[in-house]
Amino acid sequence: MRDWDAARIARAAGARLLAEAAGARARVGPLAATVDSRTLAPGELFVGLRGDRADGGSFAAQALREGAWGVIVTPEHADPLAGMQALARAWRRELAASGAKVVAITGSTGKTSTKDILAALFGGGARTAASPANLNTEIGLPLAILSAPPDTERVVLEMAMRGPGQIAELTAIAEPDVGVIVNVGPAHLELLGSLEAVAAAKAELIAGLAAGASVVVPAGEPLLAPHLRADLNTITFGEDAEVSLVQRLPDGRVRIRAGSALIELWPSFDQAHHINNLLAAVAAARALGHAPEGRLQVSFSARRGERLALATGVVVIDDCYNANPMSMRAAIDDLAATASERRVAVLGDMLELGVLGPALHREIGAHASEQGVDVLVAVGPLAREIAASFAGEAHSMGDATAAAALLPALLRAGDTVLVKGSRGVGLERVVAALAQAHGPGSTDVDGPRVLAPGAVPGRR
Repeated sequence: MRDWDAARIARAAGARLLAEAAGARARVGPLAATVDSRTLAPGELFVGLRGDRADGGSFAAQALREGAWGVIVTPEHADPLAGMQALARAWRRELAASGAKVVAITGSTGKTSTKDILAALFGGGARTAASPANLNTEIGLPLAILSAPPDTERVVLEMAMRGPGQIAELTAIAEPDVGVIVNVGPAHLELLGSLEAVAAAKAELIAGLAAGASVVVPAGEPLLAPHLRADLNTITFGEDAEVSLVQRLPDGRVRIRAGSALIELWPSFDQAHHINNLLAAVAAARALGHAPEGRLQVSFSARRGERLALATGVVVIDDCYNANPMSMRAAIDDLAATASERRVAVLGDMLELGVLGPALHREIGAHASEQGVDVLVAVGPLAREIAASFAGEAHSMGDATAAAALLPALLRAGDTVLVKGSRGVGLERVVAALAQAHGPGSTDVDGPRVLAPGAVPGRR
């Protein structure tokens, strides 16, 4: 937006221009937008959203003093959120006029990692902007779009939801050229009630695509079949799909069949669930005519399978950003496949599962037993059901603080510890306690993942 003046910004946002700077500053637009005055960078547009506890517009004067390009405030003049969303849509169209293409990714699990992988696939051959951290909601997605520089060629966006209508809202803002649904699983059942309703909510992305756009979906997913459209270019990924895994070589290279082409990539990761996410990302890249090859270095977003080797010989898998039954199973499978000695799982409550919650937690305990987990630490009231169905050594703790106090004495050199649960359980406290008790060690374990502070919670 750097070449947009204040009048154009106001028109795009559906706002009324109350005052503007004089001289050269009036002819220069904002670098990006923010809704947090505490992290405001000079040259950014501050959007003062009204929250439950405070009106962000009350910080407008402070934001201007600290170098904000301008402010959008107070419903008396415009609805700041609607204005920011309209501005993001206008900026997305400006980018499109210069040839930029937009990919939107959703799914019950793995969408952030798929976004990270696709951004890396594009990174070598196109100027790419991707949703930072967890900017995936009705607030975060517009901010992600508005942060894209004018010369952007590819925009990779993540879309999250908790209920019906939310993906449709995001799709209307982003106007994607390619939509990706990574999977459909038992998340948000408390609000949505059934897997069919989850699929319908995710499929709002399909419904919102323009005719002729591309949609990437897992092969053979019956829950999505009723939502597919004949006027879209549908690309499937997975087993016996248009984009499928042909071979995994001992040195880490993978061979992927994409239509009639055979692609060889050398990714910096080897977990099975990430390889599946890679297939989805390759399908999206191919939909835009991009043919990836060679080495693929991916830095995954924080707390999504990062590995930390502690000084005492313990390896921690920090996967505590969020959890649902599908992602929990994948994380346990990864623990089973990669641990060299004892497998320790610190598993917290999986929230928003409704009446099916207890049964789904018991299934996780049984799965952990089947996968050879040696020690289980269950954290939270729902997670007691995981411990109840686990066949090995189990400890049930009331909260993350209690688990953090137990673990340092429980572990020994050679253990691999998976830490995973819903964001509300706060299992990052367990990771921090282990790092403090066992020494920080090295963060370079099995690829480029690093231990990093958690992001602000977002929707799944």
